[in-house]
This record gives sequence, C-alpha cells and structure tokens, in this order.
Amino acid sequence: MDNQTVSEGKTTAIIAYITVIGTLIAFIMNQKTRNSFASFHIRQALGIFLMGVVFNFITKLFDLGFAFQMLSVLIFLLWVVGLVYAFQGKEKTIPVVGDYFQQWFKNI
Repeated sequence: MDNQTVSEGKTTAIIAYITVIGTLIAFIMNQKTRNSFASFHIRQALGIFLMGVVFNFITKLFDLGFAFQMLSVLIFLLWVVGLVYAFQGKEKTIPVVGDYFQQWFKNI
C-alpha cells in the first residue's frame, strides 16, 4: 500500500474506532472516495463492535458476570490494537479474529 493511500484514509480509519457512531460516520465518509486503507480499518472496527455485542448478549443470557468482565477487557485490548495500527498507518489485522472480519465484511 502506498503512502498516499494511507495518508488519505488515515483520518477515516481513526474515526472508525471511535464508537459505533464513528464506524458509521467513517463508512459514510468512505463511500465517496473508497480508500482501501480506510475500508480495512472500518471492517476491523465493525468486527470488534459486533463481537462485543455478541459477547455481551451471551454473558447476559447465561449470567456470566466474571466472564463478561474478562471478555470486555479482551475486546478493549483488541480495540486499542486496531486503533494503534490505524494511527501508525499499518494495515495489520487484529490478533486472532481480524482475518475473519476482513472476510466477513469484504463488501465494505
């Protein structure tokens, strides 16, 4: 990936990690220009958010209070890793699940 693509999409990529509203805003911003770097990070951020929703639902359904706390820390760490990669201009997937997010949301 060239430096111009990264620099043009960096702001959108960072916005994608700022809550789900930021992901939605980044998605809308990226519809006009279709920057591959921004799309990559939008997919990562969307996957992290959806993973959090699913884990929250499962832990509430089965009343797993301690497990929810541990999963919340894990999701937060994945979010931080993704955000740091966006700031650094790197197109690296988050550990373990990042490749899946790229496959599942490839149309974004």
